[in-house]
Amino acid sequence: MNRYCLSLLLCLPLAAAAYPIDVEKRLDGVKVDFTAFDTAPDMAAVTLNNYGQTAAACKVTLRNGPEAPRVRRVSVDAGQQANVTARFNREVLRLRVTMACADK
Repeated sequence: MNRYCLSLLLCLPLAAAAYPIDVEKRLDGVKVDFTAFDTAPDMAAVTLNNYGQTAAACKVTLRNGPEAPRVRRVSVDAGQQANVTARFNREVLRLRVTMACADK
């Protein structure tokens, strides 16, 4: 019985599935970096970090297959970070993120 429980516990990490995230960046003279997360099967989150000396205005487009893209506009002050989230109608299979940032 202990072997069955142990084998079940060892298989749990294999059951956790994450979707691939493709990111395209267009930075116009700003030092902005990102971290993308797969928070839930139908939700995506992106954290933007501004390492520059000036504020940045960013437009983040999140796409999941045939659904309409979710566009988020965010302003990131110098040395700060901002979070962008989007919930989709169906499970995310591949997330495509387009990030365009410029000086504010």
